[in-house]
Amino acid sequence: MIPALLFAVGLVLGAGVALAVIAPDRLRRPARDPVAPPSGRILFPFVGHELSQSALDVALRLSSRERATLVPAYLASVPMPLVLEAPQPRACEVAFTIFEAIEQRAALLGVHVDSRVAPGRNARHALRLLMEGERYDRIVVPAASHGTDGFSADDVAWLLRNEPGEILVLRAQEPADDGRATRLPAPGGHLPDPSVA
Repeated sequence: MIPALLFAVGLVLGAGVALAVIAPDRLRRPARDPVAPPSGRILFPFVGHELSQSALDVALRLSSRERATLVPAYLASVPMPLVLEAPQPRACEVAFTIFEAIEQRAALLGVHVDSRVAPGRNARHALRLLMEGERYDRIVVPAASHGTDGFSADDVAWLLRNEPGEILVLRAQEPADDGRATRLPAPGGHLPDPSVA
């Protein structure tokens, strides 16, 4: 039994010596450069049933160039009789449909997405609560323009007065054909109306 034990110890020690000889070779090989996780965060709040494709594309390109996480936030209005934490299935259905389309476009550019639904009594209230509880480096907001959903001029002015950080306001371009902005296509067809319970 003792010779077998000595043989086993010899194998372990021999393997240790072999590893000690092999390890320096591995240290000399160039290490693979791992892809660093995104460190910055770009907040992209939006309202309504549809989202301007051009505004989203700018936010995605900015996120890609800066290697930042895009944080799309659907601002959901909660009626006054309900508590803010009350379930809003229709609003969530709209939000998740848009989030799915955003994530599909983001995947093409390798942009990390961290979506959320932000409840409030109205868009400004939801945005204020979101800004208080969220970490971000800048805000990109789509302005209402040419029939698209987005922030009104008054909402943009309020945001500029109340947010000291960097804000990028995007207004959709007017296409030459029909005068309406390009809409972000929603997978699965028409979006439900969140105001209908």
